[in-house]
Amino acid sequence: MEKEEEKAAPVPFKDLDLHPDIEDGLEAMGFENATPIQAEAIPHILKNKDILGIAQTGTGKTAAFLLPTMDRILDTPDDGKVKALIVVPTRELAMQIDQAAEGFGYYTGVTSLAIYGGGSGKEFAREKQALKEGADIVVVTPGRMLSHLSLGYVDLSELEVLILDEADRMLDMGFHQDIMRIASHCKADRQTLLFSATMPEKMRSLAHELLKKDPVTIQLALSKPSENVKQSAYVVFEHQKDEVLVHLLKERNIESGIIFTSRKRTVNQVVRALRNAGLKCGKISSDLKQEEREEVMLGFRQKKIPLLVATDVVSRGIDIDSIEIVVNYDVPPNEEDYVHRIGRTARAERKGEAFTLITPDDMRRFGNIEKLIERPVDKLELPSKVGPGPKYDPKFVGGRGGGSRGGNGRRGDSGGRSHNSTGGSKNRSKGKGGYSNKGRTPNDSRNESNTSSSGRRMKGSQNKR
Repeated sequence: MEKEEEKAAPVPFKDLDLHPDIEDGLEAMGFENATPIQAEAIPHILKNKDILGIAQTGTGKTAAFLLPTMDRILDTPDDGKVKALIVVPTRELAMQIDQAAEGFGYYTGVTSLAIYGGGSGKEFAREKQALKEGADIVVVTPGRMLSHLSLGYVDLSELEVLILDEADRMLDMGFHQDIMRIASHCKADRQTLLFSATMPEKMRSLAHELLKKDPVTIQLALSKPSENVKQSAYVVFEHQKDEVLVHLLKERNIESGIIFTSRKRTVNQVVRALRNAGLKCGKISSDLKQEEREEVMLGFRQKKIPLLVATDVVSRGIDIDSIEIVVNYDVPPNEEDYVHRIGRTARAERKGEAFTLITPDDMRRFGNIEKLIERPVDKLELPSKVGPGPKYDPKFVGGRGGGSRGGNGRRGDSGGRSHNSTGGSKNRSKGKGGYSNKGRTPNDSRNESNTSSSGRRMKGSQNKR
């Protein structure tokens, strides 16, 4: 018992027996120590065990499965076949994982490709060509991958690893059948890795269906916000929301913040209110075209757009370390979504703030949130110009609160096409149609000669430290 209460000593990546070329990428990116989920999962994955990993957002799950997967790929023949398939719920997460693969694998020659719906017929043709020519790691959304699989040219006969990231959310979005259909196309004796932020019963059922190879469950810090997030709330009437939001944002000189709504139609309303108040902002929801979403996300990442108004399409998996503030314009439709939303801030050991606007119809649900996180959230005094608000009562049972519900029907947020079409890259391909490490480097000053693929596919005693 005493051992459990002690804080675990940090585990350096160099102690995890990863390939030297992967270690080079980590060193260039400034990563020295593994997070707890990485330290626990990577050794098991390297031993070819199936994994069910449960950890809250922002804990480093992406590297936990990418690094050992790349390590395994480096032991396989470079035969143009897909070696790892990563299935995710949204195009934004597919793009992010693809970008992470480029960074972590920059010195390895391991290739990656992101495939997600919403693009044109020309983009679909590019995806088809890239899949036929091969990439080591393919990151997909379920619907788009099934479209390609149904046409018969995707070869998963040499697949080493099937990975489901944000598996709980994919189940919430109704993708169980799609996941099982994709798995049926994969090599039977593959390794399977499931990563999730929560552990509902349907996750246990999925794990039972898919995990066969000496499965290991790793569960860390389930559904608890980071201690670095300062949480506060305003209790308001519906008509006070916009004025309180504008006051809150104008009080701070915010370089990067997200305002979450639970309904797509509320996004435009909030954007109008902010712009009318002179605040620069962008918006993102499943209604936007693919190229529009990519353009907005790029502007937000580069801080050209300081405020992003979004639905839950970006509540998980968007890894932007510099987000200072998250505002829940609507209380999330369920308690765990609250944790995922506010997990967009206070990443990489930074501090952040999270605010929630609570209407009378939201009070009971917010009370459930406070039970989940096992603490009351501070209720702040409203600005005097707004007038008095309602009294907070978590037992209050109201009707349907304006803009406070929704969040279903998010299946349309999935699918998608690779950002590889954007060009402007330093192609480090291995003859696979240019869908490899596309120019986002861990450190551009490193000698490009390090990307030579000769001798890279063999990880014998002469290469592995």
